[in-house]
Amino acid sequence: MTGDFFDKVFRVVRLIPEGRVTTYGHIARFLGTGRSARIVGYAMNASHNDRTVPAHRVVNRVGLLTGKHFFDGTTLMRDLLESEGIVVLEDKIQEFSSKVWDPMEHLDQDSFFESSTP
Repeated sequence: MTGDFFDKVFRVVRLIPEGRVTTYGHIARFLGTGRSARIVGYAMNASHNDRTVPAHRVVNRVGLLTGKHFFDGTTLMRDLLESEGIVVLEDKIQEFSSKVWDPMEHLDQDSFFESSTP
């Protein structure tokens, strides 16, 4: 079950537009598991072997770069976000509310889940 859930998390993360971020909680709510933000974090930790997953675009609920220690080097997560035009000061995204991408607003759940069935 965890592998299937992680795969769904990775699919959502791949859809986050460049220059935008989302939170662990937004992803969990979109997947219908609103109380599993921590499991989404575990998925992000497991994603670092897959360069197709832009894990740097997933932050905590207030815009802190809580996953930064899972990136090579101390500033890679910040550097990747800044290369997409996001301003980060003291490990916090500035103007966070204008940068948040909520999959509930931008993706159709029915289509998402239909396309994930075998």
